[in-house]
Amino acid sequence: MNNITEILERNAKDFGGDVALVEINPQELEARHTTWKEYSLIESSPIEAFRSEITWEEFNEKANRFANFLLSRGLRKGDKVAILLMNCIEWLPIYFGILKAGCMAVPLNFRYTADEIKYCLELADADVLVHGPEFTGRVEQIIDALPRIKFSVYVGDDCPSFDVSYRTMAGYCSSRTPAIPLAPEDDAAIYFSSGTTGFPKAIVLQHKCLLHSCKVEQNHHGQKKEDCFLCIPPLYHTGAKMHWFGSFLVGGRAVLLKGVKPEWILRAVSEEKCSIVWLLVPWAQDILDAIDRGEVKLEDYTLSQWRLMHIGAQPVPPSLIRRWKKVFPGHDYDTNYGLSESTGPGAVHLGVENIDHVGAIGVAGYGWQTKIVKKDGVTPVAPGEVGELALKGPGVMKEYYKNPAATAEILKDDGWLLTGDMAEEREGFIYLVDRAKDVIITGGENLYPVQIEDFLRAHPAIKDVAVIGLPDKRLGEVAAAIISVKEGMKLDEEGVNEFCLGLPRYKRPRRIIFAEVPRNPTGKIEKPKLREIYGATALVAQQIGD
Repeated sequence: MNNITEILERNAKDFGGDVALVEINPQELEARHTTWKEYSLIESSPIEAFRSEITWEEFNEKANRFANFLLSRGLRKGDKVAILLMNCIEWLPIYFGILKAGCMAVPLNFRYTADEIKYCLELADADVLVHGPEFTGRVEQIIDALPRIKFSVYVGDDCPSFDVSYRTMAGYCSSRTPAIPLAPEDDAAIYFSSGTTGFPKAIVLQHKCLLHSCKVEQNHHGQKKEDCFLCIPPLYHTGAKMHWFGSFLVGGRAVLLKGVKPEWILRAVSEEKCSIVWLLVPWAQDILDAIDRGEVKLEDYTLSQWRLMHIGAQPVPPSLIRRWKKVFPGHDYDTNYGLSESTGPGAVHLGVENIDHVGAIGVAGYGWQTKIVKKDGVTPVAPGEVGELALKGPGVMKEYYKNPAATAEILKDDGWLLTGDMAEEREGFIYLVDRAKDVIITGGENLYPVQIEDFLRAHPAIKDVAVIGLPDKRLGEVAAAIISVKEGMKLDEEGVNEFCLGLPRYKRPRRIIFAEVPRNPTGKIEKPKLREIYGATALVAQQIGD
């Protein structure tokens, strides 16, 4: 296969009548004061907004119609079409329609403000914007200031006057596959970096990157046609979509769940017979906490078909997985490492056979190479030494769009991608130490926040924690722990300090702050936001002290 759209064509041909995608929106039930359990007992008058589905044949037809619509409106190969949608059943057919037209898909973070949307559209040279009703107000603020946008497409009811209706378009465009040749080296998509270190960069991925990602995921987790994948994270991010790619490759069914409540996740697994679930750390913690509190009872669900729980997008506390295996001893577990610059997860993974090495991110993934390098970005470190993790493989991005200087900083001439993550190798397994930009230098010593965070998460009252560096006149920086306490539990600074006696003195946080830990939609802690909030306070305190 030369490109990922050929997989969709094959699925439509071989499994045309089988269900491809299911969308479930439990919030629709809550709005009607009906629980999911009560709804499952209703034999008539189903709530259509709660659950919808499409077959592989319908999926392919919708993608073809959107591709032909774009071509009919004058778009050409290489033009960019941005997607600003919440997870919905239309998301993936629109994405594949863009690819089938030979255009580049440009998924946007649904949390972006109007100004951030404008910034990303301009950075990517977007020609068209597809958006849902949740974003009408933000789009209306900026659309007149975006002269490059040829038109915008609205996905929903009551189309605004400045948009073209997606649903109207779908009624008159051809469902035949457009005759647009696509090669592995053709540009396929622009994804944006998470912005955890500043303004997001535009990452160019080629068709060969997307195709390899399908193979990586299926190789790691052995998806079969009968498997059902529960997709919860946002589809604009490489993590969720590229994990789905493994099911996509074999024609397996996927369920898009709009919501993260523990009861909703377990109910979706039970009702839809899901066998594979990818979670973020907070969601896994919430499920276990809800079980501990008795808010959900496992005997209320059919979970025997659930075979794999895997986590990615952030460091995974080993204590969390030990808890999970006690509650779900029959689950295979894997952790997956990657970044948008490597076409999402799988460049490194633990492997379900390596559960005894929980804490490591694992070994090089299918088709990938790894090495840990010194500050020059080239020379490998000595065994056991901390350095920057570098990756090489078919999923490495082509470039940062219109940013050759930033591209040169992380892409080396021999194809190695510098990740910005500090790591070390022990007994053949790679362990993440921290982001290079998050390392705290206190009194000349390097502190790695992830190590301190993992230690603190073992405290029974701590729900979430983030460790950042704050300015200090004498030591340069000191470690500060922002701690979120579990519901119904109490914890004070004295209790935290006493618990931290188990850490070497230089690793103990010098400041304890009780507050919510902000995370982005993919679960990563927003440390720049925390440094902005608490760093300014620390500077003022020092000035007053002076």
